[in-house]
Amino acid sequence: MRLLEKTQLGNITLKNKMAMAAMTRSRADIHGVVGEMTVEYYTQRAGAGLIFTEAIRISEEATGSPLTPGIFTNKQIEAWKKVTQAVHDEGGVIIAQLWHTGRVGHSIDRNGKLPLAPSALPIRGMQHFTSQGMKEYETPQEITGEEIKQTIKDYGKAAKNAIEAGFDGLELHAANGYLPSQFLAESSNQRTDEYGGSIPNKARFILEIMQELINSVGGDKVGIKISPLHPYGDMILDSPVETYSYLIGELNKLDFAYVELMRRSPSFPSPAHYPNVDEIELFGNQIKQSVIANSGYDKTSAETEIEKEIASLVSFGTLFLANPDLPKRFELNAELNQPDRATMFGGSEQGYIDYPFLNE
Repeated sequence: MRLLEKTQLGNITLKNKMAMAAMTRSRADIHGVVGEMTVEYYTQRAGAGLIFTEAIRISEEATGSPLTPGIFTNKQIEAWKKVTQAVHDEGGVIIAQLWHTGRVGHSIDRNGKLPLAPSALPIRGMQHFTSQGMKEYETPQEITGEEIKQTIKDYGKAAKNAIEAGFDGLELHAANGYLPSQFLAESSNQRTDEYGGSIPNKARFILEIMQELINSVGGDKVGIKISPLHPYGDMILDSPVETYSYLIGELNKLDFAYVELMRRSPSFPSPAHYPNVDEIELFGNQIKQSVIANSGYDKTSAETEIEKEIASLVSFGTLFLANPDLPKRFELNAELNQPDRATMFGGSEQGYIDYPFLNE
């Protein structure tokens, strides 16, 4: 089974081609500090060739949802050190996913401050999970040029903090309708300055962040996640293929390790003008860095994806959530635990660290 073969990602040797995808679990405390449960959660899943953490806030300003972790205070960094050490002790590799939510947030969990976004355009057709329950999205504040510069610096500082915390690398979360991808979409970016209008202008923010990350910790420790045709978060692009092909072409000029390429989800139908294509084949073939295929894979489809030799790894979300020993289950063709959707976001040990292993 090729999924279980060793592979290289940048300068790191991975024990298999199975990555655990980033998944928001909302188990940090109100200060964004993870605890012993989180240490256990990631350690249980150290059989993955590569672990991506849940998305980690790069700053207080980056906050979108309650009880999500950060990596901008000393207490947060010290808490993550326990996670990385425990994963390394089990022979695992773990990467921090760096997160700024942009307009995917609410003032309830931002000390009364409205979220920032490329333009003052709210998310339509969805509600946001807050500490006071589901709420309608607010109209965000348009981020200023100075705030853009500060945000890019915040990404660089968070990258250094991640390496200090013992992570093997970091990933820019530029997918799923969060701030970096908001700059690419006309539904969230109507700017007329150097960060809006043309496709090169809309791609500028992501490219400047990537350069900052590379400058901060070295390109061998840096990757990016993108979701070109996934409309989650009211991400509607006029020309998605042209936009992402341009972005990928510019990313190809930078020296970094990998691109995690997310397929659209059937749960979020694409706009009528979006092409019905295989994203991994269309965009993966344009990428010069290692490709990690993401979203909706099972054992059979992941093995088929690896055999195409476009992607060198496949990342799994809910399958790893419910099956801490997922590589072993694939190897033995064993039955899989089913995820409990009621406990995915927030809560205690239930649905977090109590999923049984095969030997239990």
